Amino acid sequence: MASAPQLAPGVTLVTAPGQGLAVRTADGAFLRVDTADTDPAALTAALTGHPYGDSGTPAPELTDLIAAFEQAGYAAPAPADHPGRLDGRTVHLLGDAALTEPLAALIREEGGTVRPTHPGELTAISGTGAAATAVVWCLDRPVPPGLWDDADRLPAHGTAWLRCHREGAQLWLEPFADRPGDVTSAHIRLRRLAATPAHRELAAYWAGHRSPEAAPPTTGAPAALAAALLAADLLAWAAADPGRGPLPVRRRLRRLDLRDLTVTEHPVLPVPDVAPLPKQPTR
Repeated sequence: MASAPQLAPGVTLVTAPGQGLAVRTADGAFLRVDTADTDPAALTAALTGHPYGDSGTPAPELTDLIAAFEQAGYAAPAPADHPGRLDGRTVHLLGDAALTEPLAALIREEGGTVRPTHPGELTAISGTGAAATAVVWCLDRPVPPGLWDDADRLPAHGTAWLRCHREGAQLWLEPFADRPGDVTSAHIRLRRLAATPAHRELAAYWAGHRSPEAAPPTTGAPAALAAALLAADLLAWAAADPGRGPLPVRRRLRRLDLRDLTVTEHPVLPVPDVAPLPKQPTR
């Protein structure tokens, strides 16, 4: 049996002196509520799960108001009746525990299934073509050349692909991809090389021609923030929602500065395949 509708998360009813009842939406907007002949206290009690007056069948006017709140998205069945937002989704996690463990906890809290995975299993995952499956690979270090090449093929087979890696004091969170034509890690490398005059040095850094780094593992607030950002992309995927803000999740490269937790967003597009050179006429 479904429970009575309650205020949606982030929604609050406010009684302003001399102004009547208002609803504060999850976005922070205030909207006045015309309760007509219905006691505002009765509506507040009904939408917050508190008893009020006669506990019998609510008046039709009150029922209509509650239904209006549901239709507007300001009320819904009690959270206990809601599955997690990642319910029915399977997320394969690879990489370094400093980043994957806090992300796994968030995925489980949202009802998702977490499966620790090894790189050799990616081919089998892509062969399933499961639309409810994602692969997330988190590295607390630079990406060795070629490591993500196989995973870049996942979106073409219907499997979602999300990744992040650290370079010094910056953590790069690459765009979410779940369909052919989305941005891959190879595209990100090409875009970043094209955007810097130090492309030779950056390529050498990625290739491992660098001194050992004395940075400790990413933990605490930086790891929690990175996990939350990645989880937000997974929630947008599960809701088929590109997310709010100027950049959709499939076209957004983010950089997290681990020193002050500043997050910057950069638009990024796929790199078109290079057209083959025309054949030279034989003489």
